[in-house]
Amino acid sequence: MKFDLNALPTDTARATLAGRLMLADGPVPVLVRDGVVYDVSRVAPTSADWFDLPDPAALTGERLCDVAELTIGGGTFELLAPIDLQCVKACGVTFAVSALERVIEERARGDADQAAAIRGDLEGKIGGGIRSVVPGSEEAAKLKAALIEAGMWSQYLEVAIGPDAEVFTKAPVLSSLGWGADLGFRSDSTWNNPEPEVVLVVNAAGKVVGATLGNDVNLRDFEGRSALLLGKAKDNNAACAIGPFVRLFDDGFGIDDVRNAELDLVIDGPEGYRLEGHSSMNQISRDPLDLVRQTLSEHQYPDGFVLFLGTLFAPVQDRDEPGRGFTHKVGDTVRIHSPALGTLTNRMTTSKQAAPWTFGIRHLYRTMAARDAAVRI
Repeated sequence: MKFDLNALPTDTARATLAGRLMLADGPVPVLVRDGVVYDVSRVAPTSADWFDLPDPAALTGERLCDVAELTIGGGTFELLAPIDLQCVKACGVTFAVSALERVIEERARGDADQAAAIRGDLEGKIGGGIRSVVPGSEEAAKLKAALIEAGMWSQYLEVAIGPDAEVFTKAPVLSSLGWGADLGFRSDSTWNNPEPEVVLVVNAAGKVVGATLGNDVNLRDFEGRSALLLGKAKDNNAACAIGPFVRLFDDGFGIDDVRNAELDLVIDGPEGYRLEGHSSMNQISRDPLDLVRQTLSEHQYPDGFVLFLGTLFAPVQDRDEPGRGFTHKVGDTVRIHSPALGTLTNRMTTSKQAAPWTFGIRHLYRTMAARDAAVRI
């Protein structure tokens, strides 16, 4: 399948984009500028090396092809997720709406049939409160005390308005998929949804060097039954998408553009179902750089990391039976769009049916060693 040029940022002529391609001798990091793809592996053999450079946006390379020649699912220039050795981290409950939905999942014990009735009750009782306070502030502490007294407290409200953000590991290194790949949800899940998010790219020094789009596929039934099932709800085969490219920070794009990003979500189902949603980053309850700081506070990432910033989107539109809300079906097409970052498109299947993850860290280094040996000869 050919890469869709409409997936590029709307101002692509001004953008400095970082990606990865699978070539005949293995994956390479590539620069995309003005519609041309350049191999930068001679200078930066991995994207982690690239993002550690003093000015990643200034890197140049050897011309490979035009963007129009990129493919997915095979071909000479196959597009991959734009990261390699970075840890994949994610933040949850960073928007008031997502906080309410997590509490709903918890109170419904992961049962979608119970969600609608609980939703209306909770919105009226605590929705305004969590929207009006700064997490970790004195006002947030007072709200917490009032909610505890009223028997309304939840572990999800703790990370929504308390001093500590929720930060978890989403996926293993090299397991993320890129634009056009089939994503998976667990075959035994009956209540799940996409989570369209902005993803920050952070280098080994803790510096944010760019941003991209991500789909943090979530299982509402698993996490709703118990927060201890978060690993099963989040980390499954083919359950993490990132791309299509990382937009590197430069004179025309920076952290303020992330803070003000607008995201649109469209889901088209095989039966003709359509769902549309919108998310505004200016409604996030914690600043993106504070989330980076909390991720780094007691940990180091020598190969850098990427950080999903959370989502405002929580689908409640009924798909089949009234009151059951939304859940994925095999064959759904999910499009996440933000003008400055482009469009991330994936089709949904189950984690069992999705292509198995086979290319790991050892495989990457074997291909790099073979390529290096060939160059020396």
